[in-house]
Amino acid sequence: MAPHGECCGGANHHHESDETGISYSLYTKINKENLECLNEAGEGSGKTVFKPWEERLNYEAFVESDADEELLFNIPFVGNVKLKAIKVIGEDSDTHPSKMRLFKNRPSMTFDDSSVKADQEFELVKDTSGFAEYTTKVVTFNSVNHLTLHFPTNFGAETTKIYYIGLKGEFTEAHHHGVTICTYESRPMPQDHKNPLTEFSQARLGQ
Repeated sequence: MAPHGECCGGANHHHESDETGISYSLYTKINKENLECLNEAGEGSGKTVFKPWEERLNYEAFVESDADEELLFNIPFVGNVKLKAIKVIGEDSDTHPSKMRLFKNRPSMTFDDSSVKADQEFELVKDTSGFAEYTTKVVTFNSVNHLTLHFPTNFGAETTKIYYIGLKGEFTEAHHHGVTICTYESRPMPQDHKNPLTEFSQARLGQ
């Protein structure tokens, strides 16, 4: 018999599958080329867990930690994100992460940097289908261009496995034209700055 949480989660998933899939579409706004996962056993495997909601149960694509149970994801976005919630799917075993720490706009974090206070932390439950949703503090995560997720521990195994990480929220395109205009206008243009000596000489010649 399935655990109560899984059963309820399955029912909710069946009823809200399409809606949930649309809500958890921020994976399409990740700069996958520059996304990195520290301590991944297989190179590039960390990128595979950011996938469509419909593929969350694809257990062939997963990331497993290497030297110990820790995993750290540096996730750059192609614009600004208002992050509202996160889902994490793992196995029903001790390899499932037990804690998740969030850091906003701290590019290129390492495990050494993770000793600083996180912007938000969650105690995780074992979730094999995506029934658990971890709601973020929207005031804190309302303008995110880089998100770091640190999974420091699991439920007792030597390594940690994650099959899916879902990010829910709103996306806004990054606007660069304002900076370009400022740079252009701040550069002195010769025709905008007349030389007083030249004007004086021209006036003398005209007499």
